[in-house]
Amino acid sequence: MKLYKNILVIVLVLSSLTACEIGDQVDPNSPSLTGLLENANSAQLNNLVFGTLSEMRTDLPIYFDNVGILGREHYRFSGSDPRFISDLLGQSGGPLDNNAFYTTRNYYGRYRAIKNANILIEAVNTTNADITDESKNGYLGFARTIIAHELLMNLNVQDENGIRTDVSDPDDLGPFVSKAEAFSFIADLLNEASNNLNASGDAFLFNLSSGFTNFTTPQTFREFNRGLAARVALYRGNYSEALTLLADSFLDLNGDFNNGVFYSFSTSTGDVLNQLFIGLNASGDIRAAREEWVDEAELGDTRLSKASLRDIDNPEIGPATQSGLSSNYDLNVFQSQTDPVTLMRNEELILIYAEANIQENQLTEAVNTLDIIRNAHGLADYAGTVDQASLINEMLKQRRYSLYFEGHRWIDLRRYDRLDELPLDRVGDIVHERFPRPFPEVGRQGG
Repeated sequence: MKLYKNILVIVLVLSSLTACEIGDQVDPNSPSLTGLLENANSAQLNNLVFGTLSEMRTDLPIYFDNVGILGREHYRFSGSDPRFISDLLGQSGGPLDNNAFYTTRNYYGRYRAIKNANILIEAVNTTNADITDESKNGYLGFARTIIAHELLMNLNVQDENGIRTDVSDPDDLGPFVSKAEAFSFIADLLNEASNNLNASGDAFLFNLSSGFTNFTTPQTFREFNRGLAARVALYRGNYSEALTLLADSFLDLNGDFNNGVFYSFSTSTGDVLNQLFIGLNASGDIRAAREEWVDEAELGDTRLSKASLRDIDNPEIGPATQSGLSSNYDLNVFQSQTDPVTLMRNEELILIYAEANIQENQLTEAVNTLDIIRNAHGLADYAGTVDQASLINEMLKQRRYSLYFEGHRWIDLRRYDRLDELPLDRVGDIVHERFPRPFPEVGRQGG
């Protein structure tokens, strides 16, 4: 993402805040903030849009490592930090540390993106600049959709701990709410954003990053919004609602699986690189695909290209190893430091459609949909038993391979109470169900 060179001081300040407090705030008497909240022009609002998108990527690798390791998709071998294979793999049944980087950093990064979006909302609602109501609705629809997404990502890791949903006033944070209440809040916020987008006319007054290439108008961005809403409905077990929402999303059963929204990266000045990328046959710092993910795939599955066999016969390379754990395969999801990272793709929507149909007992439609996935990846039609239980197994298998390292496996198995199916590496290891509430929140207002 190329950030505007004249980005506002307020956005730069927000982007540099430490990750320990939701309530951290710039000086409310600052001329730049006061001017922004009283009479922002379109250029200032657009900088807030770009600042929000940039902040969404804060410590993003931590999130994908967290959920990928807990979901037994990959190993993160690091010479500088053994906690990736001790704490996260539940060594000796030990708990996760509520003050470790893996608990706090991405969690607060999400709330900083939310803070930027909340400032954008306040600036839009208080501006006296000559900006049409349609354009204002465009900003509001964007901001509320992003807030909903960031809250959902934090709820994914906090689960039954709940999260704060009302953080619009950093001096008066809302309380933690339950998982069910958080889902309801997120769903309502997405619907509110959808209404804003419907009233936004034919074009935004702002540009989006390259990760939103096919979603740059209010109408197409709303399709992304409805896709997120369908994911939320699925997580809540509202399968009929998910199908209704998918009809307004960018779901295309015959379309490009990779059409979607992505986090973008570049080598441009002021931008950042994709730190999830590690080259093949690396040493010391490695992301290794777990061997059972390769071994348990069906013969001919083209998705296995997401793992690459290391040069194991070369004594200077060999398998990836650390502390008795090993793999012959490197993670090969990314090929460069500028590759985008998936936020949501059409392939996920197709699999949501399949799952919702299974749960609604529309089994023929579900099989036909799963065959779309299977055939596209070099596999023959599904030939197993056509009943709900068998098709749930098949659907979870297809999600395992199609959405590999996109942040879903651990959440999927938790949704179906199947975390006990994940492999354990050592006697005494456990699979964590959720991350603890971050230490800075313990004892704080509403915490």
